[in-house]
Amino acid sequence: MRHGKWPLIVTFLVPPVLLYVVFVVSPYLQAFQISTTDWLGYSADANFVGLENFRNLWRDDYVWNALQNNAILLVLVPVVTIVLGLFFSSMLTMGGRKGRAGIGGVRGTAFYRTVYFFPQVLSVVIIALLWKEVYHPNKGLLTSALNGIGLSAPTWLGDPATAFWCVLAVMVWSNVGFYVVLFGAAMSAIPKEIYEAVMLDGASRLTTLRKVTIPLLWDTVQVAWVYLAIFALDGFILVQLMTNGGPNFSTDVIGVRMYDTAFGSETKFGYASAMGVVMFFLTLSVAVLALRAGRRERIELS
Repeated sequence: MRHGKWPLIVTFLVPPVLLYVVFVVSPYLQAFQISTTDWLGYSADANFVGLENFRNLWRDDYVWNALQNNAILLVLVPVVTIVLGLFFSSMLTMGGRKGRAGIGGVRGTAFYRTVYFFPQVLSVVIIALLWKEVYHPNKGLLTSALNGIGLSAPTWLGDPATAFWCVLAVMVWSNVGFYVVLFGAAMSAIPKEIYEAVMLDGASRLTTLRKVTIPLLWDTVQVAWVYLAIFALDGFILVQLMTNGGPNFSTDVIGVRMYDTAFGSETKFGYASAMGVVMFFLTLSVAVLALRAGRRERIELS
């Protein structure tokens, strides 16, 4: 600081910004440029084709099928995960007996939160392989359980009618524990005097959750919605490892479609980059719309 603030700013701010531009911003810009070419990914030839790749996307039935699956995930994954997260966290935080200090949590709350949070310590690859074994049609846990009680089990990931919903269930399972802990921490920060006043007015736990807890947690719920929406628009690793988009493209998502286009037999990097550009704008639009649609007047505690 003896030499002024600008040498300090240049020394400590410019290098991280340069690294960010080179390794984060530059690949985005290159994807935009590659999306206007017919580059195959392994040759030096990349002819400019303009918007031809985007016109082909509009007529690609496989892309529309993948986008349809992503749209279903975009609706169901955030809704189911947030609802379950709020339910479990409210049960842990407010599921105990009513006392003089308001509504208390159940015994062993810390243990239950640890159990719910456990999937977060596993990598997505381990989760995908674990549930692929659970869904095994012959020796899987679910199949063995159903056969043990005399019921015939479906082929789970091998049946187009059930494969997509099996993958969706894993997506919810792998995320709900984190939001149980997140919402529980936010609920614990709400002053107990508020719950005491609501309790004296005779409100039920459901009314308390709907009229008091959720409005006070709205900012946290909104952020959770954005993160889960982005996760639903991706979903690449789980789908690629569990089903690779099958059977019969029933679980195909745009991430898997983009990967297969770029690294599969066709190796159309230009076409795959066009998919990436479309998903960039879709993800950005979903995030902005979620933030604007969920905007409410901030409730401050005094």
